[in-house]
Amino acid sequence: MKKVNIGIIGGGLMGKEAASSFARWFAINDLPVQVELTAVCDVNQEVLSWYRNVPSVKLLTTDYKELLADEEIDVVYVALPHHLHKQYYLEVLTAGKDLLAEKPFGVDLEAALAIKNQADRLGRFVRCSSEMPFLPGPQRVVKEVESGRLGQVIEIKAGFLHSSDLDPDKPINWKRQVSFCGEIGVMGDLGMHVLHIPLRLGWKPERIYAQLQKIITQRPDGKGGMAECDTWNNATLNTEVKIADNLVPMTLEMKRMAPGETNTWYIEIMGTEGGVKYSTKDIKTLWTFKRSNEQWWQRTDLGFKGMPFTTITGAIFEPGFPDCFMQMLAAYIAERAGLLNGRFGCVTPEEALNSHYIFDAALRSFNNQTLEKITYFKTE
Repeated sequence: MKKVNIGIIGGGLMGKEAASSFARWFAINDLPVQVELTAVCDVNQEVLSWYRNVPSVKLLTTDYKELLADEEIDVVYVALPHHLHKQYYLEVLTAGKDLLAEKPFGVDLEAALAIKNQADRLGRFVRCSSEMPFLPGPQRVVKEVESGRLGQVIEIKAGFLHSSDLDPDKPINWKRQVSFCGEIGVMGDLGMHVLHIPLRLGWKPERIYAQLQKIITQRPDGKGGMAECDTWNNATLNTEVKIADNLVPMTLEMKRMAPGETNTWYIEIMGTEGGVKYSTKDIKTLWTFKRSNEQWWQRTDLGFKGMPFTTITGAIFEPGFPDCFMQMLAAYIAERAGLLNGRFGCVTPEEALNSHYIFDAALRSFNNQTLEKITYFKTE
């Protein structure tokens, strides 16, 4: 069985999720690739100490160059703030490693272009993180669209909604400052999750009108004072996408201040013959609509069956975030080994780059208060 050695740069929340998934790798059925987390880098020694619980980890370091110099490491997962993506991603690729990148794949369009061009030049396998579409519900949504049962698509809505910023007394962190998360703000944090399925289905918006909101502009700095929050909290992108020569409205929501929403990802697609919708707020439920003499929605109760990769988990049990995260990692490893076999895959560098063309046009639209055309350029 082929073995892949993994290194992680950035051992915080997402790094720990990845470590948990790799530790449970044996739970995946029929994927003939063994994976081991062997090295972790973080500047915080307390964070590194957590990884001492992972038996396969041989290297714990505060110097990422030491990790990149390890010839046994095949793949590096980088989970760092957005402003560091370009530097670290380029260094990972130059070191001869394959890359699992975090969204948004660079702090802006220029960074995303540089990363994709470098990956192409060096021939490295690169994919970007986006977990939610690997749940059974989104997988069924994709199949409904591809089946043609919806008829002519006439409307698309997708979004990712948080309420994490509603508390005005919550101390500031890097996601609330342009210097760390870029001018695109919440679009960079949540947008790739929203666009993963639309872009995979070939739905690239042609025009966009963006509504962006800065709602809470100051937060406690943790030192007794106040700090400026200069990022966009909420973004509503009203776009048009051409499907079978028809212009179709596609609404994309990315919000950190959505009352009542803890961590809700959703997608709705309506057509002339039917519709389909799914939301993680009701994680087991798929809604499908079929046009007939009477109009009605059918509710399907989903279980674990429908995950792209089968596991030891029984088909009737409901999945959760650790499960879809593990499925995403399995998709990365399988595609890298040429074993994806038609299953849903991770975000490609081209899809990540296209998201930046959309976000860049959204900024122009808001600043100019105009309907903007989105132009997608080929990379080198």
